[in-house]
Amino acid sequence: MIGAVDIGGTKIAVGMVDDAGRLLSRCETATDPGDYAAGIEQITRMLRKAANEASAEISGIGIGSTGPVDPMRGEFGDVDFLSGWRGKKIVHDLAAIFKVSVALENDGDAAALAEAGWGAGRNRSRLIYVTIGTGIGGGIILDGKLYRGVDGAHPEIGHQVIDPAGPACSCGFHGCWESLAAGPAMVAAYKGRNSSHEDAVTAKRICELALEGDAPALQTIECEARYLGLGLANLINLYAPDAIVLSGSLMKSAPLFLNRVRTVIRSGCRFVPAEKTVLSLASLGEDANLIGAARVWHYRFGNPQSSHG
Repeated sequence: MIGAVDIGGTKIAVGMVDDAGRLLSRCETATDPGDYAAGIEQITRMLRKAANEASAEISGIGIGSTGPVDPMRGEFGDVDFLSGWRGKKIVHDLAAIFKVSVALENDGDAAALAEAGWGAGRNRSRLIYVTIGTGIGGGIILDGKLYRGVDGAHPEIGHQVIDPAGPACSCGFHGCWESLAAGPAMVAAYKGRNSSHEDAVTAKRICELALEGDAPALQTIECEARYLGLGLANLINLYAPDAIVLSGSLMKSAPLFLNRVRTVIRSGCRFVPAEKTVLSLASLGEDANLIGAARVWHYRFGNPQSSHG
């Protein structure tokens, strides 16, 4: 029974996950981005509560966290959303408290491991997980193993450049995938097309307006699908994966996008068998990040053959 911890910029969720990937209990609280000590206290309290509710003992702890993390040293990197957590050794600290093995990964990698092991990508040895919401991120599984870059780095697939004349991004480039196709980019594009827009319009609302036949919303959806398709086509050309699993808040409206996305991919992936790359929606739902956090522990300390199903 694995204690799972999902650390985001606004909330921390904790749960207990069995060895079949079933979430048996969960609780969450708001994140204090500036106070690591308070965060550890909250996580400790919630882990004990979740274990009690599941009538289970904690066998290990898996953590998925936003932002750059060092999975091998078990510490946070330069995380924009968690200023007070930078450089803190969360793996060491939780291992000392609970006397169990603890593993940490970026949350995109954690979710990729979960979908590859227990979800839509099960038995797919070459899989790319992509989440599209406030930002764009994901993880890459090659030959059943989590891909790591130099010094264990997590690849930032959301920061591939799609249009160098596009909007500025925090990464330093202009026109990267995230700056063109994430939720805030959709909102900006819609506002540019509709001067009488609602001030509080969101990507979700734009999708609703498109279903109602709103012309600026439909144009925004068409543009969004094209940018999504271009980014996915790049990934297919680079990796020729068995499957791409799509997740995130925008994919709750996937039927609005996917036909156009597939058309874009077919138009530009002539030299790889793109038709054999299966595009599927993530299957683990709202609990994917917690289930992924547990999968991090299994991947690091469990049966190595279980990393892809």
